[in-house]
Amino acid sequence: MSAPTPSASKVALITGSDSGIGRATAVRLAEAGMDIGITWHSDHKGAEETAEEVRGQGRRAVVAHLDLTRLPAAADTIDELSEELGRLDVLVNNAGTGTATPFLDLEPDDVRRVLDVDLLGPFLCGQRAARRMIRQGDGGRIVNVTSVHEHQPRVGAAPYCAAKGGLGLLTQVMALELAEHGITVNSVAPGEIATPMTGQEDADVHSRRRTGIPLGRPGDAREVAAVIAFLAGPDASYVTGASWSVDGGMLRMGPMAGSHLTSDDWRRP
Repeated sequence: MSAPTPSASKVALITGSDSGIGRATAVRLAEAGMDIGITWHSDHKGAEETAEEVRGQGRRAVVAHLDLTRLPAAADTIDELSEELGRLDVLVNNAGTGTATPFLDLEPDDVRRVLDVDLLGPFLCGQRAARRMIRQGDGGRIVNVTSVHEHQPRVGAAPYCAAKGGLGLLTQVMALELAEHGITVNSVAPGEIATPMTGQEDADVHSRRRTGIPLGRPGDAREVAAVIAFLAGPDASYVTGASWSVDGGMLRMGPMAGSHLTSDDWRRP
């Protein structure tokens, strides 16, 4: 099969797609017929492996480095990838970072780094993507990957929670302002997902018992990717400004309880 031309298929850019949820999303959107822009921060090899999986679906893949601590210049990568791939239809703001530091011990530089990567970076990348989609004139999709901590706090994660909570409200404002241009904006809020970020790369999620999560296990990155793919596709054309939790019911328990309970006693009245 010959490689598609830039105008023959839709184009999706996924930040932080060198592993985990980002890689699973890149492959899922390639399966849906999209060409994919892949970004990485520290794992170039992982990004190239993602690209090979995308090409295995018969789609084009372009890889670029993206360091969201170098703002606003880093957002240029969105325009560069869009130019190389010919257009932009979907942006998935997936790149993220966090801390495990008590509030009283946090240093300003650490807080600033998390806010840049998890909030200001998606803000600027979303601006670039939306402006391009508006120029194209046929709408688009933006999906911001937040966390259950968009909605509820966690001890030791003050900058992360602040950023993800902010990104959740930013998503809602973007949805209101971009609706007239046919651009939908939603957030996806994962719970505990078996990825390198949680030290569970390639884990069989059905073999990992989590007593404090109603479904009793962590999630698989592909389960998050499936929700992102829905929001990026034609069936979600009337869905905007919403937060989609993919957490096995963790939010119903509270993220602190969901990850820290050690027995199933809570299941019985």
